[in-house]
Amino acid sequence: MRFRGNTQFASAVGLVLGLLCAVEAAKVNKHKPWIETTYHGIVTENDDKVLLDPPLIALDKDAPLRYAESFEVTLTKEGEICGFRIHGQNVPFEAVVLDKSTGEGVIRAKDKLDCELQKEHTFTIQAYDCGEGPDGANMKKSHKATVHIQVNDINEYSPVFKEKSYKATVIEGKKYDSILKVEAVDADCSFQFSQICNYEIVTPDVPFTIDKDGFIKNTEKLSYGKEHMYKLTVTAYDCGKNRASEDVLVKISVKPTCKPSWQGFNKRIEYEPGTGSLALFPSMHLETCDEPITSIRANIELETNHIGKGCDRDTYSEKSLHKLCGASSGTVELLPTPSSSANWTVGLPTDNGHDSDQVFEFNGTQAIKVPDGMVSTSLKEPFTISVWMRHGPGAHEKETILCNSDKTEMNRHHYSLYVHNCRLILLLRQDPSEAENYKPAEFHWKLDQACDKEWHHYVLNVELPTVSLFVDGTTFEPFLVTEDYPLHSSKIETQLTIGACWQDNSGHDNDTESVSEPTSGGNARMAQFFRGNLAGLMIRSGKLENKKVIDCLYTCKEGLDVQLPEEVASAVKVEFNPNQSSLTVEGDDIDAFDKVMQHISYLNSRQFPTPGIRHLRISTTVKCFNEESCVTVPDAEGYVMVLQPEEPKISLSGIDHFARSAAEFESQEGVTLFPELRIVSTITREVEADTESEATEGADDDPTVQETVVSEEIMHNLDTCEVTVVGDELDGEHEGLEVDMSQLQQHSLEMSSSNLGLVITGVNTMANYEQVLHLIRYKNWHTEALFDRKFKLVCSELNGRYISNDFKVEVNVIHTANPVEHANNAMVQPNFINPVHHASVDLSGHNLVNAHQASVVPSAATIVIVVCVSFLVFMIILGVFRIRAAHQSTMSDQENGKENEMDWDDSALTITVNPMETYEDQHSSEEEEEEEEESEDGEEEDDITSAESESSEDEEGAEPEDKQGASRQQQLEWDDSTLTY
Repeated sequence: MRFRGNTQFASAVGLVLGLLCAVEAAKVNKHKPWIETTYHGIVTENDDKVLLDPPLIALDKDAPLRYAESFEVTLTKEGEICGFRIHGQNVPFEAVVLDKSTGEGVIRAKDKLDCELQKEHTFTIQAYDCGEGPDGANMKKSHKATVHIQVNDINEYSPVFKEKSYKATVIEGKKYDSILKVEAVDADCSFQFSQICNYEIVTPDVPFTIDKDGFIKNTEKLSYGKEHMYKLTVTAYDCGKNRASEDVLVKISVKPTCKPSWQGFNKRIEYEPGTGSLALFPSMHLETCDEPITSIRANIELETNHIGKGCDRDTYSEKSLHKLCGASSGTVELLPTPSSSANWTVGLPTDNGHDSDQVFEFNGTQAIKVPDGMVSTSLKEPFTISVWMRHGPGAHEKETILCNSDKTEMNRHHYSLYVHNCRLILLLRQDPSEAENYKPAEFHWKLDQACDKEWHHYVLNVELPTVSLFVDGTTFEPFLVTEDYPLHSSKIETQLTIGACWQDNSGHDNDTESVSEPTSGGNARMAQFFRGNLAGLMIRSGKLENKKVIDCLYTCKEGLDVQLPEEVASAVKVEFNPNQSSLTVEGDDIDAFDKVMQHISYLNSRQFPTPGIRHLRISTTVKCFNEESCVTVPDAEGYVMVLQPEEPKISLSGIDHFARSAAEFESQEGVTLFPELRIVSTITREVEADTESEATEGADDDPTVQETVVSEEIMHNLDTCEVTVVGDELDGEHEGLEVDMSQLQQHSLEMSSSNLGLVITGVNTMANYEQVLHLIRYKNWHTEALFDRKFKLVCSELNGRYISNDFKVEVNVIHTANPVEHANNAMVQPNFINPVHHASVDLSGHNLVNAHQASVVPSAATIVIVVCVSFLVFMIILGVFRIRAAHQSTMSDQENGKENEMDWDDSALTITVNPMETYEDQHSSEEEEEEEEESEDGEEEDDITSAESESSEDEEGAEPEDKQGASRQQQLEWDDSTLTY
């Protein structure tokens, strides 16, 4: 029994020792914590709790056995979980241990999360135990597990529309499946809250509806007459039923039924002269109503047939135009503007205005004869005929433009140009030669232009046996040339006529017709009258072969122009007609076509264009893919209104009255008529004062008046200056006008003269005309009976369209006495009328009397008048000095002494008075009186100021002028042949 008891005790001790050994072994940290390899979590934005699957629990094998209950054991920290560690950059989460012994933990957000910024987060997590002993030595870490956390969205945002407003255009009478689409977006991150689930039209009672995708369509056909534009308010809802923060405005315009046409241009286009090129269609576009187009062709036509000779050209004389275009001299103008030197066109009806060219009308009864000697062209030499003609379909008779025929007897036509059945025919009967063979005599051209009632320019270069014709710059060959024998030699003179052919009444020539009713001016001997309009008929010696000159004579100064943009130059083709009055545009790209049309412009290069309307017409042809349903574009019409240019005022000024000695008139140089002539041209235009400074300056003078009209000087050419004599015509035997011919030739000017004066013609600057006019001289070789001569100068521009003022010059002849007839040979002419030293003195009141009144023996009436005038002169002088004495009392004695010196010794004085003339210039006599007063008062004291002198002179002249006004109207002539000093 004892042994048995000892054995049991020993077993119990062993068990206790085993347990103690086990507990001691458990204090050693042998194992790492263990966690799941992957976690998935969900967190709601604006919340920090994360729901993980599976839950976050860390296990450690070092933990004590909790199910051992047979005895009490004290747990140590080995096997406990002390924490979790998160790995990753900027991870907005943290892991927290809830129970160290069980290893339970949670993950939570550090801050509020935003799903819109980041929907998902991924990072790694690791658990670690508490280690061994109090200091946590030998701490163990678990493996790294991956954590995926999704941020759940909340409906915090409302829908927002992408556009602030929407616009659309519909055509009336049509229902659309969709007119336009509105679209809203939602900033929420989730599909549920970011989707727009519904759109709604807020505006009530409108014929439109909207579907859930935002497409708007009309519920009925719209009418432009009922409503031009609809305004709708539309809102949107997301799937969380949040309404849009702001509704959107939708504008739907209703257009009338689409009609293909040109749109966007003004029918009236104003052109201001001098502004250069003006765009005609800057905003125009072609409306094709969405029809697919393959090609477009448009013709733009500028109608200028009613302006001048078919368009706006310089209206200088044809002769001047030939020179401006580079044609050499030798031209003879057969239809000049009527003037004193060219008056054979006076009786012809004209265009009755100077805005355009000088056009002459022939109605079938008028014709003119060109003066003999005007044309000296020989048919053996090359020559040129040029003319502007407008002619319509007429009768089947010959209508003569130009004809040179026998004056008497034989009625032979040497050469003529006529129209017959829309054919232009030139007849040339050559002069007799040694060989009496057939030679070309008639050249026929069949021309539509000869009968289309439009203006055309014809140039015929004649160089036998060939004749070349240019019509509007284009060459035409004759379709028929007939031959005839040359004319027989004859001494019969020829007559050159225009508008008909001169022939004898006997009518030997079968090609002519007689006139049944005689008309004035000898037209009874005219036949083959012309019906139409002619202008610029010229004959010029030598051929006009230069095509540039011919084109220059024909080219218009106005027309269409286009500057093609570089981006469309290759896509569109543009072609002009010769005078640029029409152009054609072709292309297949509508946008490029519109751009070209927008760059078409009107240009008028004249300084003073002809005002008026120029009609515009656009004809368009369109080709489509489907020819059956291709659109038709109607013609578009408008007009360019060329405004009236500012008319220049040409002013001539200078010395208009002077005197020269008779010797100067008789000298080789003569007397210069216009030594200080000035030619100035100004225009007056209205301006608006748009600056405050101008308004302030105007207020200083008169606050109620504002200057709106200004005058400014401009420069332009002149084409004519005419000097005519006023009064009796020039007598070529003893007087005449001369000009420096070298200066005329230098400036390409021409001069013609007659007994009425002279005319200078040619286009040149005002300065050059001034220079030439300064050199015009008047000569007179017999001045005994000449006492004055008056001349008038008038200059003009554009063939009389703008005319200057009449500048009149009066020249007085100063007759000096013969020294042999004087008692005192030392007597000379008084200095105050010496023209050499006092050329600027106005002597208009000193016109000399006529020769039949210059009698040496005076009549009784003359003696009475002389005595009366002498007495009046004495009283005037006496009154002057008495007034001086009254105002200058301190010098009365001296003045009274001087009165005695004024006695006239007129025993040998003879005065001849012309009572028929008036004294026009009082200024000259006042200057003479002042000179006499100064000579007598030369001894006066110098203490009289200039102001006192002027006031005293005014007072002195007042009373005599009132009392003796009638006597001052007499005209005086001093005959000092018997006067002694």
